[in-house]
Amino acid sequence: MKNKATLHDELELNDSKSASKEAIGRVWKLGLDVDLRWVVVAMQSERGAIGLARKLSRGQVLAWVKNKTAAGDSVFTVYECCGFGYTLHEELVRAGAHSIVITPMRLNLERRRKNDRMDSRELCLRLSRYLDGQHDELKPIRIPSRAEQQRRELGRQREFWKRELRRLENHGRALRIEHEHETLSAGWAGPRKWKQIGPQCSEFVRGQLEPVVEQIRATKAQLDRLTREIEAIVGEEKIPLGLGALTVSLIDGEVCDWKRFVHRKAVGSYTGCCPSEHSSGGVQRFGAIDRHGNKHVRVLLVEAVWRLLRWQPNWHARQKYLQKLKHGASLKKKIAVALARQLAIDLWRWRSGRATAAELGWTVASAKSQI
Repeated sequence: MKNKATLHDELELNDSKSASKEAIGRVWKLGLDVDLRWVVVAMQSERGAIGLARKLSRGQVLAWVKNKTAAGDSVFTVYECCGFGYTLHEELVRAGAHSIVITPMRLNLERRRKNDRMDSRELCLRLSRYLDGQHDELKPIRIPSRAEQQRRELGRQREFWKRELRRLENHGRALRIEHEHETLSAGWAGPRKWKQIGPQCSEFVRGQLEPVVEQIRATKAQLDRLTREIEAIVGEEKIPLGLGALTVSLIDGEVCDWKRFVHRKAVGSYTGCCPSEHSSGGVQRFGAIDRHGNKHVRVLLVEAVWRLLRWQPNWHARQKYLQKLKHGASLKKKIAVALARQLAIDLWRWRSGRATAAELGWTVASAKSQI
């Protein structure tokens, strides 16, 4: 039986623990389902029950976080990456929260019902498990800096204007096909070609096409301006022949920081060029690529592969698949995807300083000479 002194010591120890716990503050876990004007919040204090989800404005959420962190509490938040960028994440961090942004995911595989309140509660539940050490519950993403976001946006704006240019040109072709049963050649809106094509069109079609010509030329000027700006970022470097200053700069902008990848498998997974798999026991089945990655990088890599096959005959990946590349077109397309994954890994090695261009079998030249 414990004596009175021992019991007294234990009581003092428990009191000191309680006092230290109060000094540290409580831990709050918030699952957020984000909309443009509102945020649906499900909240858990310590290991208690998750409360009913509430619909709050962004200002109310930030004010609540500031009050709790000012009182010494710890606030952890999680929400899915969406089209609203990282503004809310930055505001939460400035307010004192530990913010986590995750990849979009299907939060509950069993339910056939989905709404904002259910999603926020499921996010809060997964966050609680994640903080307890179950790291498979959430897939946090790396938050790019403002400078990285702005550089990446240059490439995506260029892609937008590229699509817009194609849309306008096709619109003009469709107009002439419908009214004159004639088409328009590539680059038909250019000054020289339009000078020849314009008089050939009827008065009605020419009147409809002239505003489109002005829009095409303005779009082309914007596209050229962005292209020059993107190429100038790597204009002073030496890059692999055939890869091109534009492609290198666009891929760098999408990746943001090559050194964030710790091994080659992480790079391959980021491209989305890894094969899908459905295996069990001794049976192993691989299917089409999973596309679980950056689609912009994937497109750039596949386009670059076809150029490197021509301009880099000593590239080690080309030598590996040289015999298979001599087969039919269907197999060549599959090999091009495999080479795209290998190209991403080689770019990672080169850009992070793990290998030189010569070690990869690349011949380099000034970026300005490839513009």
